[in-house]
Amino acid sequence: MSGDKASFGHRLIGALAFAALCCAALVMPEMARADDAPLVLDQRQDAAFPLVSQTAATILYDRNDFPVTLHAVQDLASDIAAVTGRKPGLTSESGTAGRHAVIVGTLGHSRLVDQLVRQGRLKLGDLQGAWESFVITAVPHPFPGIESALVIAGSDRRGTAFGVYEVSEAIGVSPWHWWADVPARKHRELWVPAGLRRFGPPSVRYRGIFLNDEDWGLFPWASRTFDPGQGNLGPKTYERVFQLLLRLKANTLWPAMHKVSTPFNALPENARLADAYAIVMGSSHAEPMLRNNVGEWKDAPEAFNYADNAQSVRRYWEERVASNAPHESLWTLGMRGIHDSSMVGAASRQERIDLLGRIIADQREMLRRHVSPDLSGAPQMFTPYKEVLDLYRGGLTVPDDVTIIWPDDNFGYIRQFPSAAERLRKGGMGVYYHLSYLGAPLSYLWLGTTPPALVQEEMTRAWDAGARKVWIANVGDIKPAEIDISLFMEMAWNIDRWRHRDQPAFLSDWASRTFGPEHATAIGQLLDEHFRLNFERRPEHLQAWLPGESIPPPGGTNMEIGGRLKLSTSDIDRRLQRFASLAQTSEAIGKTMRADQADAFFELVDYPVKAAAAANRRYFGAERYAAFVDSEPDMARHAAAVAVAADRQVKALTERYNNEVAGGKWRFLMAEEPADNQWRRFRLSPTILPATGLVTALTPSALPTVMPTPALPRNDAILAQEAEDFASNSGWTLIHGLGHGEGAMLAGGRGRRLAIRFVIPAGPSRSVALGLIPLYPDGEQDDILRLSVQIDGQPLQTFTQAHPADSEAWKQGVIDNLVTLNVADRLEPGSHHIVITALTSGLALDRLLLIAPPSSPPH
Repeated sequence: MSGDKASFGHRLIGALAFAALCCAALVMPEMARADDAPLVLDQRQDAAFPLVSQTAATILYDRNDFPVTLHAVQDLASDIAAVTGRKPGLTSESGTAGRHAVIVGTLGHSRLVDQLVRQGRLKLGDLQGAWESFVITAVPHPFPGIESALVIAGSDRRGTAFGVYEVSEAIGVSPWHWWADVPARKHRELWVPAGLRRFGPPSVRYRGIFLNDEDWGLFPWASRTFDPGQGNLGPKTYERVFQLLLRLKANTLWPAMHKVSTPFNALPENARLADAYAIVMGSSHAEPMLRNNVGEWKDAPEAFNYADNAQSVRRYWEERVASNAPHESLWTLGMRGIHDSSMVGAASRQERIDLLGRIIADQREMLRRHVSPDLSGAPQMFTPYKEVLDLYRGGLTVPDDVTIIWPDDNFGYIRQFPSAAERLRKGGMGVYYHLSYLGAPLSYLWLGTTPPALVQEEMTRAWDAGARKVWIANVGDIKPAEIDISLFMEMAWNIDRWRHRDQPAFLSDWASRTFGPEHATAIGQLLDEHFRLNFERRPEHLQAWLPGESIPPPGGTNMEIGGRLKLSTSDIDRRLQRFASLAQTSEAIGKTMRADQADAFFELVDYPVKAAAAANRRYFGAERYAAFVDSEPDMARHAAAVAVAADRQVKALTERYNNEVAGGKWRFLMAEEPADNQWRRFRLSPTILPATGLVTALTPSALPTVMPTPALPRNDAILAQEAEDFASNSGWTLIHGLGHGEGAMLAGGRGRRLAIRFVIPAGPSRSVALGLIPLYPDGEQDDILRLSVQIDGQPLQTFTQAHPADSEAWKQGVIDNLVTLNVADRLEPGSHHIVITALTSGLALDRLLLIAPPSSPPH
């Protein structure tokens, strides 16, 4: 492993002392601004609207507008009070509004907005008929008795709500103010500069989240802490989810669907509440026609069989279509097994294709009868997830007006992108993307460690390829995936906001908006390093074997500890030192936070950083004990003490999260993995810690962060040259944060050439391998990356790298976030030249590996 980030601490020296910025402008989300000027100021400016001066402007709305408008203006009043201490009044009568008013309304549904348009006082241009768009502008003397007004006018009901929450965020209220306890930034006055701002339409039409694998976090928290009266996920919990979605400018929810959860539609109030908040309800790829199969199908699982029991299945689906027809929904078509398993009732590939075609046709007839005769008012989705993608590639015909939702491989790598022909589909394309996952080869349910760089790269590539209709992120329990959720939704609202800006830039910007500009650099750099280290290996993926495999002996050839990690002892030491530096930096930053920021900082930064660091100390300490207890017992027992202390810290941190933060608000939300013995075939095994008597006694107050290192010969069997060393090549872009060094070099398209000079040191001859990020090509009907390689002017060779989902190569690739491709054998010491040409898209070089023959002695 190279790139030990020795400079990380130096980069933070200045950041920790970064002074608070003194400026009149409040920082608002850059993507939403119509120009570079701030939406809200905290000092008076000529011609600016006084949102809050000596008093707060009254909020004026039409009581006959959509229900979500009332929800939004109530939140705005509370948000203004949280920022300034002055709560605006709410009224639906212009005569009682006072001198200054905020007028909120939906075009065509608000008499106030419509009257201003008719009188020519409000010019909205192309807002009429636009999707989820809004304007914010000041209007002088809008009605008798009102001197000036700030008008927030939406093209539709969600456009109005998004306009209101745009103002909330601009004044200093984070979308995560409730879900992550982010305090509002305080200001005495709020002024809105003159001018009209227009926002929308969004880059992606339907943008949302999937609550999934909720057994260990969201369900116990909701049922025992937040809503014990319901004893499950019910309207009270879902209302908080809906509020978060609107603040994030999202509009779609796939609700929780595990067996522990009450099915969403089993409680009619849930659907009514979703409609009141203007949230579009959908269901996962395994739940056609809004049916929660694990909770609502009462017959035997094998009877969920359309080949042999079509009448019962049709009746089951049609009941839901009829009951939910009045609500805005996305209708999932197709069929899988009861709990996200393969469809039953057909044996061969062609039989499955034929049966799915029949199922889709029958489902569309139900929608015609109950929802929309021409289907224009019944948007439909089809997700070729797992084995269903093979059926689609095998010839399954999906009606042209149905949106195809391309899945990732469950680990953040999108499996297929639209071809040129598919981009012409009337129904368009979308993406189903995982930020949390329960499944093979190993789950990741505990800490949110998908690097924003991967989210940004994959979702930008998907949008550019035409996947612009639906984006859904599987977010597990929501917490602790807050950072990735923010990026995902910001990109879905405006794809260009983060185009050409890297992971460090996003994290610093996010930290500024969340904790204030005085903390932006320090927290941004801290999180950047955190995501890089955990991309090398997630805390849930540290073990050296997969479920079902034989547990390897400790240590191994070349004294590798960690098996698949292929880390030498010195590699592990460097990794743990980097984690120790992160934990120390997080502790130092935490001490600079205001008291009211402490809970948010712990939830969003301190807990994930310190828990990941401790999980690595625990695992590698236990590994080192097992590997060396016979040969170097004193050293091994000290390593065991490190592991035991780290385990105690993980549990103490988790105890604090659940029982102390925000006064116990999140009790039962955070579950350290593995939380129990369910789904064991998909989850890591608990670390086995040495017994107390086998551990070196340490001072109780000491919390060791490093381990003693065994005296081993240096081993240079594998040397790595990182991709950032090749960054001068044109046509390839360095993606910061994606890879095992600073980043990975991504080919700009087919035919792009990357020329590299490298040196094989004195000693044995070496093989050359390419370490690639396990991306998939776009526009292809397979999972194969293709490239050509020319070394030292020799004849060109063509290579393929296949890692189809569920293959052994794929399992290795997603655990390591790296696949290796050998391209040359036994090159002699000296200088060499290699030219790599991308023959497909999706080719990302992480590192060049120089591998000595196994028989070569260490030196």
